[in-house]
Parts: sequence; C-alpha cells; structure tokens
Amino acid sequence: MRGDDGVACVTQEQIERAREVDALGYILANEPGNVRRVGNCYRLKDHPSLSIDGNGWFWHSRGIGGKAIDYLVSVRGYKFVDAVCALIHEKPTERHSVQKTKPPATATTSESKPPTPTGRKPFAPPPRNTNNLRVIAYLQSRGIEKTSIQACIENGSLYESARYHNCVFVGRDENGMARFAALRGTSSSFKCDANGSDKRFGFVLPPGNPNSGTVAVFESAIDCLSHQSMCIQGFIEPFDGWRLSLGGTALAALAKFLERHAGVTNCQICTDDDEAGWQAAKKIEKLPGITATRALANGGNDWNEALLKLQKTERLQNRKPCGIERG
Repeated sequence: MRGDDGVACVTQEQIERAREVDALGYILANEPGNVRRVGNCYRLKDHPSLSIDGNGWFWHSRGIGGKAIDYLVSVRGYKFVDAVCALIHEKPTERHSVQKTKPPATATTSESKPPTPTGRKPFAPPPRNTNNLRVIAYLQSRGIEKTSIQACIENGSLYESARYHNCVFVGRDENGMARFAALRGTSSSFKCDANGSDKRFGFVLPPGNPNSGTVAVFESAIDCLSHQSMCIQGFIEPFDGWRLSLGGTALAALAKFLERHAGVTNCQICTDDDEAGWQAAKKIEKLPGITATRALANGGNDWNEALLKLQKTERLQNRKPCGIERG
C-alpha cells in the first residue's frame, strides 16, 4: 500500500549496505553469459568498452563508472530505490506523509539530530582461545586429517574461539589481512559468519604448486578439508590445485579469486548435490575464461558426508570376525 504521497523509500542504512555490494561479484552472478574475461578484468558483451574488476566498473566510451548500485542505475536503467532493493534483496518501505510547510527554525539539540547511519559493522572475528584442542578433536571427529588441521592452524586460517570454542575459518585478502571468518560450532550445529565479514575473501587451501591453474570450489571450509583428506587417505585421486570455499553458494569469493589468480583457467565445481548446489554450478559453468567441470561427492550430499561414509565402509571391511574357538 502506498502512503499519502505514494512514494517507495529506502533507509540510509539500506543504501549503505547496497553501496558495499561488489560490482564484479554481482555481475558475474547475475549476468554470467554477458561477460568475457580479458586478462585480469572482465568486459561486457553488450557494451564491450565497459570493464569490470575488483575495484568496480568503468565505461570507457562514456567516461563513467562506480559500484554495483551505480551500474544498475547508469547502465541497466534501474530507479535508485529499485537498485538498492535488488542488491540487498529487500522490499522498500513506504513514506506515509510529507511535510507540506517548512517547520520554524529551532536550535539543534542532541535529541533533534538524525541518527547516524551504521552501515555494515566493522570486521570483528572472535578472540582466540589459548589452545585449539576442541577444534582439533571436533574436526577429527568429522574425519578430517590431523595434518591438514595443523597446517591450517599454523598458517592462521583456522583457530578456536575463546568464549564458545567454535571453529573459526579465516579468509584473507591479497595483503594477507583477515577479511572473512566463518564460525562453526564444535558442540552444536551453530553456523555464522563473523560481523563485517567480506564474502569476497573465502577460506583457501593452497596447493603445493603455487602456479597451479586449477581451483576446486566448495560451499564450506569443512568440505575443502574433507576433499583434501579424501586425497590423503586414498579415497580419490591426488589433487594439486587450489581449494576455495565460497561460504555458501554466492560467487563473490570465486570472482575475487579469479581476479587475483589470472593463471587459473580450470575449475572443478564441488558444490553440494542439491538444488542450491546445482544452481551455483550452472552459474559457474557460464563464467568466461575458465573451463569448468562438475565433481560430485560420491556417496554423499556434500564432501564431508561422503568422507565419513567412505571411512565407515573401510572400517567395516577391515573388522576382524570374532568367535569362540572350539576344542
């Protein structure tokens, strides 16, 4: 229902969140068939002079550029309010009345000042615990190789939080700064990203060969580690490529990864064997500049489920029969 003036509105907080949406990630996710990779950036097929990279977009023939919200308004013709709502997946609010006359000037007081927009909270990963014993025990109970767990702890991409003893999987930018943290409970099904996490910087398991041209893409850090453990334990063929967690099924982390690793041209799509996983796979297959193949976790909906089933089967096969010796 429209208000007295019939105007749909968005709040300043909604605008701030929309301005933080990554243009490259948005365009790759929503227009995968309309972009082609050129070196370290992308070009639109319907506007070849428009380039996109991790810093935003620029339309060279028109001399304009900006962020995702500017792209929707200036290139795709969205109204500003519609662009904000499209980026944050929320509906507008309604303005119910308009002040017809100017109010008399009054002295400004702290009570009359408009609230300061908060925007996205600053990145705030939880404090570290003094040890990682619960995280190690939990991940081993999920079938993960202890050598893989220790390697992540040593390079700082995994630690145990102090208060709740959660697993904290860390994603870093090109300067090694932590920008993302996925929290996973060790004694419950708790899942959450730390406040202010930037989804463009996913959890990564680097390969032995830093010049590898292949990346395997997973939905979670535990699936990355499960795939690595399956290789170590001989359940699947060795894999010496990058392993990247998307932190879900959005492609922002993959878009940023490909921007930072121009030599990566092959992608193994290891998302879950469900509707969301297949939808993400279809989008990845359409990305320009890479050759994508689907890799399913044999025996499970995801890679950790498959690892645990394979380990259980192996234990049953190796169990020695017991009986009573007869004289």
